[in-house]
Amino acid sequence: MIKTLIVEDNATFCQTVKDGLQRRFPTMVIEDVGDGNEVLKKVDVFRPHLIFMDIRLPGKNGLQLTREIKTSYPDTIIIVMTSYNLPEYRDAALKYGAHRFIPKDALSLEEIESLVKPLPLD
Repeated sequence: MIKTLIVEDNATFCQTVKDGLQRRFPTMVIEDVGDGNEVLKKVDVFRPHLIFMDIRLPGKNGLQLTREIKTSYPDTIIIVMTSYNLPEYRDAALKYGAHRFIPKDALSLEEIESLVKPLPLD
């Protein structure tokens, strides 16, 4: 059973990703959190295999959270998705351990499926 956490403060975008994942991966357990200050507590309790991480969040930002999560849970796969497709964000995300960096405007449900299927989530 794959456990996925969506870290996103835009409720509509979050629900779209959640619905798409649930349709394509019906056994996936999905939770979400929209406040950067709550993410680490949620990760400690839920222990997700996969995280879709926004960068700009209320509280802590997604880049810092990626670094902190990867320090404590190095096997967690983090896909950073953001509206801010800037080279410095991409470089920081990958440096801090993100598996992928995807601009939100390039993200489709097919893209999400193609990101999840090959991941080593056993």
